[in-house]
Amino acid sequence: MPAARRALVTGLTGFTGYYAAAELAAAGFDVYGIGARPSPLPRYVQVDVTDRDSIRAAVADIAPHVVLHLAGLAFVAVENAADFYSVNTIGARNLLEALAAEAHAVECILLASSANVYGNATEGVLDESALLRPANDYAVSKAAMEYMARLWFDKLPIVITRPFNYTGIGQSDAFLLPKIVGHFQRGSTLIELGNLDVFRDFSDVRAVADAYCRLVQLCPAGQTVNVCSGRSHSLREVIDMVQSIAGYRIGIKVNPSLVRKHEVRSLLGSAQRLRSLIGDWDTPPLCKTLEWMYRASP
Repeated sequence: MPAARRALVTGLTGFTGYYAAAELAAAGFDVYGIGARPSPLPRYVQVDVTDRDSIRAAVADIAPHVVLHLAGLAFVAVENAADFYSVNTIGARNLLEALAAEAHAVECILLASSANVYGNATEGVLDESALLRPANDYAVSKAAMEYMARLWFDKLPIVITRPFNYTGIGQSDAFLLPKIVGHFQRGSTLIELGNLDVFRDFSDVRAVADAYCRLVQLCPAGQTVNVCSGRSHSLREVIDMVQSIAGYRIGIKVNPSLVRKHEVRSLLGSAQRLRSLIGDWDTPPLCKTLEWMYRASP
């Protein structure tokens, strides 16, 4: 029997990495992982993407056929802005440099960017041709990663994804939707939030992982692809949905310290390009994802 193809997932121990690894394994790949934290997972190596020599050694040892680069800082309110650039931009460059030098059989590399690169570019539906106007350091670091990656397009088969917001079981409660669901799971009577009048396009992490797996197998090299639901909800609507699921209403206190500077007011994406590439794809309605999260053990 021929050996299975090897998939490398950076950030394997993170929220998205868990689901992406499951999709890749189901598709027949031997899944290898690297990440900054120790883990007992098989085929896993603790490697910091900012360590150029270590990432090169890991890539040479694994010799992947496909790569999902999910490692990065994703929480916008990180205190030290320099960390965004060292991890999200320089870390990605270290990986591409290592792959170009050591992964001679690589067939596809998927780099996860972010819809935050659009900033407050426009009202309405954003497709991949929209201008990039990143409004915070996290978004700038991801936009810089995209531009940096283009320097490698003639050497490596790279696909860039711009995922809009997504959630699911296992996401840290530093993010708003798990925080809201967690309050209801615990039966809290009050929740403190920031700006309630922001609108986001939310997907289910399981659908995002499925899209990533299908894209990395098709490998539309040189393409940038939104991963989104095409539906927008405000945080007020999210709270209403979870109140309906939990069967009670919660008090809401707006805490000015939780209102972010340079908050992107609205993000709504078009998934037309994604579907044109991978075929039929959708994400569950947000209320179904929230119910899945709420019914899980807190």
